[in-house]
Amino acid sequence: MFKQEVQNQIQQHYDKLISLGYNVVGVFLYGSQNYELDYSGSDVDSKAIILPTLNDIVFNRQPVSTTLDMGNGCLCDVKDIRKMFECFKKQNINFVELLFTQYYILNPIYEELFAPMLDNAEKIARYNNYASVNCMCGMAFEKYKALTYPYPSIVDKIEKYGCDPKQLHHILRLKDFIERYCNGESYRTILIPKNKDMLLDIKSNYHYELEYSKNLAKETCEWIKQYKQEYMENNPLEINTEAKDVMEKVMTNLITFSIKNEVCRNE
Repeated sequence: MFKQEVQNQIQQHYDKLISLGYNVVGVFLYGSQNYELDYSGSDVDSKAIILPTLNDIVFNRQPVSTTLDMGNGCLCDVKDIRKMFECFKKQNINFVELLFTQYYILNPIYEELFAPMLDNAEKIARYNNYASVNCMCGMAFEKYKALTYPYPSIVDKIEKYGCDPKQLHHILRLKDFIERYCNGESYRTILIPKNKDMLLDIKSNYHYELEYSKNLAKETCEWIKQYKQEYMENNPLEINTEAKDVMEKVMTNLITFSIKNEVCRNE
């Protein structure tokens, strides 16, 4: 898919959320395009950061966290900024990658206030090294569990191959990711796997025997688990307080600015 097509779809997601009445900070692509692992049939999925209203805060309403169907098989994960920033602190790759994608739309009203998040993306991506490696390991085992499970969305693949090739490709990508993360490569660099040709082949031209795939997935997950354990035994916990300060300041400034505007409009 051409870059402009992807950006156009992110714009459509943004426009739809605005039309639904959400107070949107920004909409960001997540998924295969960020790893250069997309192909012609890849969906364009996104995550959106939204702001709470004054009443949301005063009445202690549950922060929004929902998934909307954007059509054509594309989804948008919509989260209140408080929820989204919790995900950043947990160091989930699927959220941290938003700070590095080239495909995003920022609300012009909030662009300047959000800018420190993008400017400090590498620091935020390494806010908590233990949380990061635990997340990577946990994700690998989730993908292993899903490898042969007949979820409704992939039952056709299970019937055809006995497994979902996409889950195998995720597991192998995470092996590449965790090793390079622990070796100190920049986060922006390690989002693009070194073995991307092989991973694309698995996704779009799967031709492995089922037992081979199951064994490869199991052995890779066991390797990731062992690698994580050795890393944590030999490296101390590191919390980047500067990244924490940036996240908390940006969130506070955005909510404060938004609520001030809301109050002024209602006077």
